[in-house]
Amino acid sequence: MTQKNYRRTKTACYFGFITQAISANFTPLLFLTFYRAYGISYADLALIPLVFFLTQLVVDFLSAKFVDRIGYRTSIILAQVTSGGGLLMLAFLPDLCPRPFIGILICVMIYAVGSGLIEVLCSPIIEACPFENKASMMSLLHSFYSWGAVGTVLGSTLFFAIFGTEHWRILACLWSVIPLYNIFNFATCPIEPIVNDGDGMTISQLMKTKVFWMFIVLMVCSGASELSMAQWASAFAESSLGVSKTVGDLLGPCGFAVFMGLSRVWYGKYGEKVNLSGFMIASGILCLISYLLAALSVWPVMGLIGCMLCGFSVGIMWPGSLSISSARLPKGGTALFALLALGGDLGAAIGPSVVGNISHVMGENIQAGILAGVCFPILLAVNVFMLRKD
Repeated sequence: MTQKNYRRTKTACYFGFITQAISANFTPLLFLTFYRAYGISYADLALIPLVFFLTQLVVDFLSAKFVDRIGYRTSIILAQVTSGGGLLMLAFLPDLCPRPFIGILICVMIYAVGSGLIEVLCSPIIEACPFENKASMMSLLHSFYSWGAVGTVLGSTLFFAIFGTEHWRILACLWSVIPLYNIFNFATCPIEPIVNDGDGMTISQLMKTKVFWMFIVLMVCSGASELSMAQWASAFAESSLGVSKTVGDLLGPCGFAVFMGLSRVWYGKYGEKVNLSGFMIASGILCLISYLLAALSVWPVMGLIGCMLCGFSVGIMWPGSLSISSARLPKGGTALFALLALGGDLGAAIGPSVVGNISHVMGENIQAGILAGVCFPILLAVNVFMLRKD
C-alpha cells in the first residue's frame, strides 16, 4: 500500500491560509486610495471588513450543513476558485459599476466566500491528519496566515513604491494567482475525515452544551481583538501618527503580522511545554496594554510599537481557542469547527466596524476608535479564566 504524503496536505493548507491573508489584508491597504479616488467615507470603508466577515459568517453557518454532504475536497477547491475569482474581479468590476463602492463590495463578498470556507476547512483537515502535538501544529498552520499578511503588505508596498498606487488593479490580478494555483494542490493531496460518518455532534447537540457557548465567546473576542487592530493599522499609522503610507504599512500592518507570526511559530515549537490557557490569559492582558499604548500615545513610534505588540499578543488567541475547543469536544466534528469559525468571524466583523464607526463619530479620529477596542481582550482573558475553573 502506498503511504500517504500528508506533507502535501500541509502545503495545500499553508497556501490556503496565505490566500485567506491576501483576502483579508489586501483591500484594507487601499482604504485611503479608495477614499481619495472614489470619495468613499470612513464610515463606508468600515463596511468593507464588515461585509467581508459577515459573508464569512453566512458561509460558516452553511458549512456546518453542507460540507459533510458534498465532501471536504470539493468544498476546499470551491474555496480556492471563489478566492481567486473575487480578487481577479476586483481589478475590473468597481470601474464597471455606476457606483464603484458597490462593485468593491460584490468582489469582497465573492472572495469572502472562499476565505470563509478556508477558515472552516483547513483547521479540521490538519486536525484529522496523523500528526503529533496537535495544538502546536494548529498554531504553526495559523502562522501562515501571518506570513501571508506580511507578504501581502511587503509585496503590495514594494509594488506601490515602484509602480504607484494607481496601478493597484494589476496587483489584484497578481494576488489572484496564488489561490488559483492552489486548486491543484487540494485536488491531489490526501484528505481524511475529522470524525467517522455519523459520529460527529450535530448543531443542536452543540448548542445544548454549556461549554460550547463559552468557546463561542472566546472566538468572538479572539477575532475582534485581532482584526480591530489589523484592519485599521495602515490607516491608523498614516492618518493618526502622521507617517508616510510606506512607513505606515511596513511598521503598522506588516509589523503587526510579523509579530503575530513569531508568536504562533514560537508556540508551534515550544507549545507542549506551556500551559495553553495560562498563555492565553497573559496574551489578553498584553493585548489590552498594546491597545492602550496605540490609542493613547502622543509619539508615532510608541503607537507603532503598540501595533506590533498587539500582533504578538493576539497570535495564539484564534488557534489556541480552536485547540481548547476541539480537545474539550472531540466529537464536535465539522459542525464545531464551522460554528467556531462563525464566532471568530462575528468578532472579526464587529471589531473593525466598532473602530471605524467610533472613529467617524469622534470626527474621523482613528485613535478614539482603537481605544474602544480594549473591551475585547479584557473579555477574552476573563472567559479563559472561567474555562479553567469550569
